[in-house]
Amino acid sequence: MSFNNAWMLHFLWLLSFVAAGLIISGRLRTNRLNRIAEPELLERITGKPRPGVRFFKGALIIVVLALLITALSGPRWGSHYQEVSQKGVDIVLCVDVSPSMLASDVKPDRLEQAKREITDFIKVVQGDRVGLVAFSGDAFLECPLTLDYAALQMFLGQIEPGLIPVPGTNLGAAIDKSVEAFDYKTATDKVILLVTDGEDNEGKGKEAAEKAKAKGIKIYVFGIGATEGAPVPESEGGGFAKDESGNMVLSKLDETGLEKIASITGGGYVRAAAGDLDLDMLYFAGIKAHTKASGLKSGKIKVYEDRFTIFLAAAIILMLIERMLKERGKLPGFNKGK
Repeated sequence: MSFNNAWMLHFLWLLSFVAAGLIISGRLRTNRLNRIAEPELLERITGKPRPGVRFFKGALIIVVLALLITALSGPRWGSHYQEVSQKGVDIVLCVDVSPSMLASDVKPDRLEQAKREITDFIKVVQGDRVGLVAFSGDAFLECPLTLDYAALQMFLGQIEPGLIPVPGTNLGAAIDKSVEAFDYKTATDKVILLVTDGEDNEGKGKEAAEKAKAKGIKIYVFGIGATEGAPVPESEGGGFAKDESGNMVLSKLDETGLEKIASITGGGYVRAAAGDLDLDMLYFAGIKAHTKASGLKSGKIKVYEDRFTIFLAAAIILMLIERMLKERGKLPGFNKGK
């Protein structure tokens, strides 16, 4: 036997308190009745007490509660095998981890907000294989395409500025590495989801987008940051980065360039707003609406039979029995003379 919600079984220990409560309440009720009238008169009015029935009713209440708790825990036994198939598209999340992603024009900073958005995105993906590429001046595959979203979330939590030793923002390398991450033995639709503040320092993003288009890959871009720019924090010292002339470096969201990269492949562009649902909207209105899900995984899984109805039915029957039992019986000849 196994349980869907085994944690519910911890409530069984509370039954001892329920039993104590029933005993105390029974004694208090008896004392109150005894204060009202003498025992003989009380029996003439309410009937003769039946201690055995009272005990049995209390025991039934305890058993009913135990059965209800067990039913809520989702007991399962017995099983059968079921044929299942999973359909979806292949998506490579390509995340910018350059120092400019530490700019705080988006709170708490661009990278942290991007990771929050991606976390929400992972929660809504519907059977898609998802991979993760991190990039700065170069790009590396952090997590290959997988249906294990928990593992993907673990890799996402580890990306940060400094992960890529080469400085800069090379969108060309990012797209090229994402293209390499796909499995071309499958006929699934392929999508790159590029999350960046949009500064293509190497100027190779559009060229890489053309290569992706030739392979039938769509690029959707999630721009994060302010178009007017924001200062870039230094990794050490707590100040802001400055150029060779001593002027503060401002990181600006290049929406025009990002929109061009997306349009080359027939994808789309969305800019991060104040909420946490922008990436979800891009997924449903963009990726899912313009791609076709294909078979990614099939096979047989072992399905356990839910048996909570047995415990629920037993609880209902015992409740009905408990309601029919009377704690006091009529004295012989009580109604004579009427």
